[in-house]
Amino acid sequence: MRSSRCPRCPGFAVALGAILAVHWPYEVEESFCMATSAEIRRRSKRLELRTTPEERELIERAAEVSGSDLTEFVLTHASDAARRILADRDRFHLSGDALAAWEAVNARRARDLPGLRELMSRPSPFAE
Repeated sequence: MRSSRCPRCPGFAVALGAILAVHWPYEVEESFCMATSAEIRRRSKRLELRTTPEERELIERAAEVSGSDLTEFVLTHASDAARRILADRDRFHLSGDALAAWEAVNARRARDLPGLRELMSRPSPFAE
């Protein structure tokens, strides 16, 4: 699998597979793509969570070592985890060639599956 840089986010990689070229925003190198000064957004919602003293110390140490404040560290990594979890449930960004390949696969005529046709013609066991 080849990868190239996302033009908007230099830290992100664009995975180029055989059929699909998917923008995986959670694959980063050393730095996470932060908003530029033109894209700074005002944070107005609070997110509160409870931790043990040990978890709090661990997170604070990691934030300090990474050179970011606690808010930025937690939001960056929570957002990263959310993107990973939602990656296969959300949307896919395809390149022109990948989109053409995807459309070709979807435009093919469906195969006739007699067993499936028979199964689907039976009454549902869940119908009243």
